[in-house]
Amino acid sequence: MVLMKLPADVLSRPERALLPPGSLERPWHWLRSKLHRPATLRRLGLRAQLPGIHRHATRLAALSPQALDEERDALRLRLSRHGVTSRLARHAFALVREVSRRELGMAHHDVQLLGGLAMLGGRIAEMHTGEGKTLTATLPAAAAALAGIPVHVITVNDYLAARDAELMAPVYRALGLSVASIVHEMPPHERRAAYAADVVYCTNKELVFDYLRDTQLLGRHRHPLQAHAARLLGELHDERLLLRGLHFAIVDEADSVMLDEARTPLILSAPAGNEALDIALLDEALALAGEFEENADFVREKGQIHLTECGRQRLTEKAQALSGSGWVGRSRREWLIQQALVARHRFQRDHHYLVRDGKVQIIDEHTGRVMADRSWEKGLQQMIERLEDCEPSHPNVTLARLTYQRFFRRYHHLSGMTGTAREVRGEFWRTYRLRVVAIPPHRPSKRLYWPTVSAARKQDKWEWIVARVRELGGQGRAVLIATVNLEDSEALSQRLAEAGIEHAMLNARQDAEEAETVARAGRKGAVTVATSMAGRGTDVSLDAEVKVAGGLHVIIAGHHDASRVDRQIAGRCARQGDPGSVEFVVCEEDELLDELEGWQRHLGLLPVRLRRAQRQREARHARERARLLDADWREDGQLGFSGKSE
Repeated sequence: MVLMKLPADVLSRPERALLPPGSLERPWHWLRSKLHRPATLRRLGLRAQLPGIHRHATRLAALSPQALDEERDALRLRLSRHGVTSRLARHAFALVREVSRRELGMAHHDVQLLGGLAMLGGRIAEMHTGEGKTLTATLPAAAAALAGIPVHVITVNDYLAARDAELMAPVYRALGLSVASIVHEMPPHERRAAYAADVVYCTNKELVFDYLRDTQLLGRHRHPLQAHAARLLGELHDERLLLRGLHFAIVDEADSVMLDEARTPLILSAPAGNEALDIALLDEALALAGEFEENADFVREKGQIHLTECGRQRLTEKAQALSGSGWVGRSRREWLIQQALVARHRFQRDHHYLVRDGKVQIIDEHTGRVMADRSWEKGLQQMIERLEDCEPSHPNVTLARLTYQRFFRRYHHLSGMTGTAREVRGEFWRTYRLRVVAIPPHRPSKRLYWPTVSAARKQDKWEWIVARVRELGGQGRAVLIATVNLEDSEALSQRLAEAGIEHAMLNARQDAEEAETVARAGRKGAVTVATSMAGRGTDVSLDAEVKVAGGLHVIIAGHHDASRVDRQIAGRCARQGDPGSVEFVVCEEDELLDELEGWQRHLGLLPVRLRRAQRQREARHARERARLLDADWREDGQLGFSGKSE
């Protein structure tokens, strides 16, 4: 059976053509997502391939370096001729495993082989934290690259993309493959050279924006067949394009990249030419929004702000006294005041953004990292800059937009890996037609979950954490404290400093020192305060003394928007059979409780209410992603005739 082969139109920047779901297709796939076949049954077919891989591995281990190179070249020729068949995939996995053993001193164990087989079969591999997903990705990536298929390994940030490419480079080079990474600062000519490599490590945002830039260059020749025809006619030159097409993708932290970040479309923009920014209009809107009263003129509903009928009437009266065309027309002025209300009441400094070097920079709510080159659209960025006394940036005009849901489905072969996928396995199937396979751990977990601690106020929560840190420090353990946002991390840091407790910080302000901070987090008596930045891709190595004392203790100071984020943070401890423990500390002032309304906000114990609020927020975010995808299909149908839906 052929698992995959190089697309026939490889020279035509290939990608999979997308068709909108039909009226019967959508309910059918919804039903299939509910009748999800147990993962254990699917793993039986994967386990049956392990003996064949081990037989090849035993034979390859006895070869000399020269003989192994000859084996590699012969296998590469067969893969390029026949594609990645099941038989050749077992041979390729054994070769990658042996090369990794010789180059890195690490041979893939059975759990990693199972994860690699799942991804090669176009599935999401759910692997426990600490199981070595970075090494696992080399198996399907190298197998596809040896067959001549360009591979993108997609992860959540530049740090991980550069780190993983550097760590795994010896394996790829020994296999005769080129490897590169894409980071934010790279100029176009370096990006083009990097994308020409056999295996490219990149972030989801950089990849999608580079794809959108290519679509702007292609213009009316965006479809692969149109592009190929234009090349034959001499109307299109490839030297300006960055990507070689969408062939084979492995998405690391797949739930974060493909679901959590998929609620907002990515928009490629450019300066709006000579259009002047109306500073006076922004100031008028912000001043007027400051006079509006919550629950009288506007209300908050599920994270959104809406004008009440009283607010609309008040706006109409106030607008009559204001000059300028911006206040003419009911829809225009209501949109303007709503943007100003969002700037004043929805987005908070050191939670949704920070001010650095006189500029407002957005903080990614999913990763806790700064997105230095991102900005809010439709005047919201400039309003927040005025509120923070920063120089307003020049307004931009939208050139193209694309959702993650549509982008990833364009790959000829799509797969992924993560530590937290079972909660959203139905959505993975409905959106991407991807099955989730749960991979068992290599060693039994020794993670201990301590009882949840409840407090009345945030100040009480910080005081309790300080006392717990003192207690654990006396035992010689390392402590990682995860807060929900940057503001909380700095408040806790200040309290620890007042108590004379030495600690390290890891949040959006200290992102440049991430690797050094993580390297010290496993030392005896180390205390690290972090946001969700420490939740994915970070591996805390423990000193021997810390392991003897009980390992790393993780304190999660408040539930995050998704239980999967909490599970990822808990997974920083007790990795690969190490000891470790986790406990939650919550309080009545946690922002997540805003998700509840009426009787739900006060009925039941605090941990129960918070879990209820978390489930409601997860469901709301899933609905937002579904609505965005539906809107994307509708817009594509309405604008498709013009060729400008992107």
